[in-house]
Amino acid sequence: MAASKSNLSPLMQQYFQIKAQHPDCIMFFRVGDFYETFGEDAVVTSKVLGLVLTRKASGGGAFTELAGVPHHAIDVYLPKMVKAGYKVAVCDQLEDPKLTKTLVKRGITELVTPGVSFNDGLLTGAENNWLAACFFEQHKAGVAFLDISTGTFKVAEGDRLYIDILISDFAPKEVLLQHDIIRNPDSEFAPLVEHIRHSHACITPMQEWAFSYSSARARLLAQFKTTNLKGFGIEQMQFATVAASAILSYLEMTEHTSLDHIRSISRIDRDEFVWIDRFTFRNLEIFAPLVQEGTSLLNVMDRCCCPMGSRLLREWIAMPLKDTAAIARRQDVVESLHDNPDTLAAVRTALADVGDLERMISKAAVGRISPREVLALANGLRRIAEITSLTAQLEKVAALSSGMDGCSALCDLIERTVTPQAAAQLGKGEVIAEGVDEELDNFRNTLSHSKEILLDIQATERERTGISSLKISYNNVFGYYLEVRNTHADKVPEDWIRKQTLVNAERYITPQLKEYEQTIMGAEERILAIESRIFGELVAQIQQNVAAIQRDAQLVAQIDCLASFAFQAAENGYCRPVVDDSLDIDIKAGRHPVIETMMEPGSEYVANDLYMSNNDRQIIILTGPNMSGKSALLRQTALIMLMAQVGSFVPAASARMGFIDKLFTRVGASDNISRGESTFMVEMSETATILNNLSQRSLVLLDEIGRGTSTYDGMSIAWAIVSYLHE
Repeated sequence: MAASKSNLSPLMQQYFQIKAQHPDCIMFFRVGDFYETFGEDAVVTSKVLGLVLTRKASGGGAFTELAGVPHHAIDVYLPKMVKAGYKVAVCDQLEDPKLTKTLVKRGITELVTPGVSFNDGLLTGAENNWLAACFFEQHKAGVAFLDISTGTFKVAEGDRLYIDILISDFAPKEVLLQHDIIRNPDSEFAPLVEHIRHSHACITPMQEWAFSYSSARARLLAQFKTTNLKGFGIEQMQFATVAASAILSYLEMTEHTSLDHIRSISRIDRDEFVWIDRFTFRNLEIFAPLVQEGTSLLNVMDRCCCPMGSRLLREWIAMPLKDTAAIARRQDVVESLHDNPDTLAAVRTALADVGDLERMISKAAVGRISPREVLALANGLRRIAEITSLTAQLEKVAALSSGMDGCSALCDLIERTVTPQAAAQLGKGEVIAEGVDEELDNFRNTLSHSKEILLDIQATERERTGISSLKISYNNVFGYYLEVRNTHADKVPEDWIRKQTLVNAERYITPQLKEYEQTIMGAEERILAIESRIFGELVAQIQQNVAAIQRDAQLVAQIDCLASFAFQAAENGYCRPVVDDSLDIDIKAGRHPVIETMMEPGSEYVANDLYMSNNDRQIIILTGPNMSGKSALLRQTALIMLMAQVGSFVPAASARMGFIDKLFTRVGASDNISRGESTFMVEMSETATILNNLSQRSLVLLDEIGRGTSTYDGMSIAWAIVSYLHE
């Protein structure tokens, strides 16, 4: 039953006033010890979270639906709402209800969306949580990617196809798009919008003002506290700058205004990386298998020990290098670790104990870090010093590890300040170590003795009344109380004051009990206030080291990736490939990196040699019966090339190859009948993309071209394509 706004209770009037600011969000509205949802929000929330849906009087004789969760459990329930595809606005009490006699002031403190979150329940350690923004104008586009949980910010510019590739590379959880672009099916960029929709990313429409040239540059200059963008290499990238500015605008709209951990922005230079389109990523099963029981290349290659390494590895695989010198530098580190197995094992043990430095320091920068995370941060930094020491004698590895700081003075401060058994949150137990603050120690002593006195009161009253089952307990309604079963009601003294009647018992208070309650409560409040102050001061000290710890985290991630390559090479018998400027591929006894790990114990993969040269063997046509391994050899060749240009060793006896600039595949069935696309249509579309974008250094792998039509037509198409590629 609805009520007019004028008849609503003051609480519900306040709710609807705040809700109107974010109508597209589910609002978690703090009321006492609960976050409540009302009306349609409550109906949705109850279904998603499996909560009981009740009704509440909203004023004027009307009722509204109600569903709520305990305030201390919001970090459990909120991720479930966001993973179900909803944006959540968190509305908190902005003042202490005890200090006001009127309606408590409330306001939105955070908007949590798929692409904007620090909540561990929404984040995957091995994956970045990218928020993307695309800006389209005429025939060009700019794109920006931000992971707010790590502070990583990247931008690029290019045509639709290039932006499409980057969207596949980064796999953002949420994409900000111009409102008009989304509504225009005839736009040049409509296919890209459709790709984003089918990628399961959340699309958030933004008004045109968010994509403004006039304010974009100024917004970035303010964020990075600089006078120009030349140092970031994006001064002339207007489209990318607009996209990056749209992300910063969105963060402001979602109440994420503390962004001190976002200290730099980098450009993605298309000339530095191998071009790999989304069809190739899918066909080669690089990030995800085509069938549920399958395994991806990423799963096989990821032997990283810390989350930062796993995230960087995914980025490296998505964007293999073309610079042979840069590839060799990675290989040098891998070889050094591979040739020193004891050091490799010790380094990996230390890496496993580093934790997620990148996300912890981001939380510290925005004031969201918990006491236990502060201890974990110090522990991770201690391991950095250990890694630096372990690798000091390995010249190639030391070139990376020697650049790490470790922040030993900060570690000392943290370990002196925070007790090793710190509570998960302030107010949930001791956080600050004994001896840090004299006043804090005195209040703790008072609290400890006061609780002893409560036990003395309980013993005294038991003796005075003869009620052996009498006990002192506490609740939030009326504090400490004496509870007596009804069977002893006749023994209750006259000076006791009844506070509550239960089915089988009565609850009472006494003047003496209330006096000691005030002592205890006062001490607890002061302890919380002092601990909060000291912890806040400690976090401020940590914030002074954000840049150094972010740099440490980046170097740790690189070492972890390269140590992962070394470990895998030793475990699987990989060789160091030679990647040069030639136009040849010469692989001896090559093996498929994924298939060989899935074989039955005792089985041996049948290795294959492969030789191609721009001079005398540009094209190889494989023929043979079904199940003879033709497709496996195609995929194997592509994966070995990709692994080599990432800097990894490869599954072969030896390998020498000229670097490739583009990798194209048309491998296996990719029918998409549900979208109205036939086998033949998809096949020809993907092949056209290849033919329109290949270069002299491209590696092209085609499997069963023309299979979606008649034998004669299929042969004609295949012959024409091969002739074109040869010429």
